Amino acid sequence: MKWLRWQRWQRWQRRGKRDERGTTTAEYAIGTLAACAFAAVLYKILTGGAVAAALGGLVHRALGVAG
Repeated sequence: MKWLRWQRWQRWQRRGKRDERGTTTAEYAIGTLAACAFAAVLYKILTGGAVAAALGGLVHRALGVAG
C-alpha cells in the first residue's frame, strides 16, 4: 500500500513540473518585449525637438559657466 502511495506521489510531482516547463521562457520573452517597448518610447522622447533643445541648453549653460 505504501508503494502505491509513493508512485502516485511521484506522478503528481512530475506532472506539476511538466506543466511549468515553458514558464521561464515565456517570462523572459515578455520581459524582453517590455524592455524593447520601453526603449522605443524612450528613444522617441529623447529624439524629440523639445528634449534635444533642453539638453542643448543645459550643455551650453554648463559650458558658459565653466568657461
